[in-house]
This record gives sequence, C-alpha cells and structure tokens, in this order.
Amino acid sequence: MSLSPRIPAAREASYPLRGGNKVRPLVDGLPAFRAICEAVSAARRSVWVTVAFLDEDFALPDGRGSLFDVLERAARQGLDVRVLFWSEPEIEQLIVGSAHFPASEAAYRLMAERAPHVLARWDRVEGYCHHQKSWMIDAGADTEVVFVGGINLDVCSLVSPGHPGGEATSGASIHDAYVELRGPSATDVHHNFVQRWNEASERETQHGCFPVLELAGDLPFPTSTVGERGGSLVQVARTIQSDLYRVGTPVPGGSPFAIGEGEFSIVEQYLAAVDAAERTIYLENQILLCPFLLERMEAALQRGVDVTVLVPALAMPEICRVRTHPRVKPVFDMLDAFADYENFLLAGLGSNRAGGGYDDIYVHAKLALIDDEWTTIGSANAMFRSFRGDTEMNVTFWDQAATRELRRELFAEHLGEPINGIDDRAALAFYRERAIENRRRRDDGKPMRGQVFAMAPSEWAVLRED
Repeated sequence: MSLSPRIPAAREASYPLRGGNKVRPLVDGLPAFRAICEAVSAARRSVWVTVAFLDEDFALPDGRGSLFDVLERAARQGLDVRVLFWSEPEIEQLIVGSAHFPASEAAYRLMAERAPHVLARWDRVEGYCHHQKSWMIDAGADTEVVFVGGINLDVCSLVSPGHPGGEATSGASIHDAYVELRGPSATDVHHNFVQRWNEASERETQHGCFPVLELAGDLPFPTSTVGERGGSLVQVARTIQSDLYRVGTPVPGGSPFAIGEGEFSIVEQYLAAVDAAERTIYLENQILLCPFLLERMEAALQRGVDVTVLVPALAMPEICRVRTHPRVKPVFDMLDAFADYENFLLAGLGSNRAGGGYDDIYVHAKLALIDDEWTTIGSANAMFRSFRGDTEMNVTFWDQAATRELRRELFAEHLGEPINGIDDRAALAFYRERAIENRRRRDDGKPMRGQVFAMAPSEWAVLRED
C-alpha cells in the first residue's frame, strides 16, 4: 500500500499517515449514537470520551438514558470509564446560550449521584474551546474502535437521516457526522486522549477531577498500534495551541513532534487537499470564514474545479454580528465574490412544512470530500479560530470507495433521491441544478424537491429582524 497519495498528508503533525484502517462514516445523530452505544455495550476494557457541549436533557437513543447512565452502567461492569469535559467559566462571553458541563460543585455533586464509578477530569483553554468530540472503546486492545466527529450531545442532534419532521422538538433539526475508525490510526486517538487527560488544566483544582486525583490518575501512553483492520489510508489531524501540552511521548511508528509549539495539521490538510483538487471540492461546514482557505478555493475555481459548500442557511448570530466588522468584512467580501464563478455553489438545507413554508435544517457537519478520493470528518469549523485556537480533531482518509459511498449517501439525503452511476463532477452538477431549482421554488412559495437550495453568498450570515 502506497503511503504517498496524490493528495498529500500533513507533514507538521503528531500523527503519521497510516495504512490498514477501516472507516465507516456515520451521517446524522441517530445512526452515530446508535453505533457508539452498541460499541459501549460490547466493550471489554475501557470507554473514554471527550465532551465539548452537553445538553442537560440529552438522552441517548433507544431508551439508554443520559450520558451519565450509559457511562455508569459500563463502569459498574468493571470497565475503565473516563470523561474529559471542557470547562469554561466565561462561556456566555464566548457562545451565548450554549450548554456544557464545567468544573463546579454542582457538576461534582451530579457525578457523585449519577455516575459515581466514572472518572472525570475538566480541561480549559482560556478564551477558546476544547472542541474535540470523540469516543474510544477498548483502548489498546484488539477490539479497539474509536468515533470522531462533530456531533454534540444535544437534543436536536439526535435525528435520523432525512430529518423527518417532529424529531427535533426544541429547535431546528441538526445535520452532522461522525466517523467510526478501526486499525492502526485509532492508536493516535488513544494517544490524544492520554495527552489531554494527563495534562487537563483543572485536574488539581477543587472540582476539576472526579472523584479525586489519586483515583482518577494519569494514563500510560500507547506503545504499539493495533493490527490492520482494512484498506484505508488515514491520518488523524489536530489543532492544538502552542504551549498547551508538553512534548510528551511520541506516538508509536511516528517521529517526535514539538507539540509545545502547537499543532495545526487540520488546516495543513485542508490547504494541501484544495491545492491538489482537479475536479471537485464538496464541503459541509457550520462556518466558512477563513481567508487563506478562501484564497485557495478561489484558485481552485479559477482552474475549473467545481466547488460546492453546504452551510446553515441561518448562520450563528455570533457570525452574523461580525459580518460588517472592519476586520472581518474583507473575508466576507472574498466569499461574496465567489458568486461570479459559475462553478461555485453555496447552499443550505430546509424541509417542506405541512401546510406550506419551510423548516430550517441546521448544518453542523464539518466534512469535506475532494475528487472522490479524499475525505475529512471531524470537529473543526472552516474558520481561523478552529484552525488556530480551539482544540480540534479530524479523521482524514484516502479511500475512493468510502468517499464515493459517503458522497452518494449525503447527496441522496439532501436531494431526496439517490443518484447512482455517475461520477463526482456529474453528481455536483445535478446537485447544483436541483439547488437552483429549489431556490426558485422557495421564492415562489412552492414545495421543494429534496432539501438543498441555493443561496447567494451575500445573503449568508446576514442579521435578520425576525
């Protein structure tokens, strides 16, 4: 198996490109969390989780109960169960209205009442977010499997593909993705968890470790990878701020990397892949607001690459509010100028409402597919903050069969019908035509065919009075 693919891997990275992996993309929350819960139920050794946001009312599917219920059951079976929670006392200053589980007396008391056998540490990165979302089952064992993605533990994320009406009961239905990973690259997710766990910022504070530091002790770094499980090339990529962690123990099979200087391998992967694109670039992302990524995308448009970006039609208020800010407006101007390219499409998702009108489907996914041969799925938004400040993790794979299957699955959901037997360029052309058609239908108040509709870049992230 060649470890020199046409689209290059990141070089300034903790984790190398590895062969012998098996990947399974999981589209939308219900399939993803069902797969995760099945893996937890089958675990033999350990369950380790990283949590960014946590909705107090969130319950895992099929009557399994809350996150705490699922983890406590596993711990009572004798498994080593650990959770890393992001802790940010100033969260309202960063993201208004967001729910998470910060280090506090209340959180400590809840753990004691509902998950007394689970170990926990809290981690803060001042002014930014520990944004990784991952589940690791049986770390270091032959049964090791990991899940990495962007789906938060919130009620509106627990929905089926196709986003049938009524599933999201407290807000817009959320479209998102995870990827299941088995094989040598799963060891890198193992290494990431150990590195973060051992150096979690709040571990020595009064409520920053549960139950106490002596019991929720440090973990050893992995010393070898598990065996091959498939044929996919994979590189686990991260965003890690400088001086956040020590150099630590090198990952098995890798070379020493100066993590003290920070790691920015996610954006390195994105830029290299966009530069290498020859036919198609397809992105789904909550935010598209990174000047150097937009520059590379415009160069791809100029050389004739078809570029389609799916974003939430109703962007985060925090993004809308900075559209006219003097430091941010030039970035929006770059995106707005993409309207001049016939090979560019910006699109959103919505569903037909009974009796007329449309319901928003919020695009929270962070994924990209390039030339039907390269895919990345993870937690990183396509913006400067995620590429340089927030703690992020993506799983990137070089696998034509898996990428094509994911593209077919995503397009079938968004178009409301399968489109098989055509290549990526023809598929994006069909997607574009349907999106433009649906925009006309929305303007005329008619039901859409499928859920994707075109938007002018200048219409995106604009504050609305309603």
